[in-house]
Amino acid sequence: MIVMILENVPPGVRGELTRWLIEPRGGVFLGHVSARVRDLLWELCCGACREGGVIQMWSTNTEQRFAVRTYGLTRRRVIEFEGIQLIQRDPSPSQ
Repeated sequence: MIVMILENVPPGVRGELTRWLIEPRGGVFLGHVSARVRDLLWELCCGACREGGVIQMWSTNTEQRFAVRTYGLTRRRVIEFEGIQLIQRDPSPSQ
């Protein structure tokens, strides 16, 4: 399983992802693809996100049973604490 969250990316990137994944909510994509397709989708999004950002999560054989990576400007970032990946929300003045 794979989940991709796009923030402030061009509409064409979202359109490209809908060829492989479903979009249950704006900017959130979900599906089941091979590791090769997952990496190709990651490269596509990273190359086209401009001022935006991408978060990708997928199932894997780890203690948490998933892995996470981010690229660009996102409201959340991945931090590692004692071998566990955690998500830290960046504070903003409006919150």
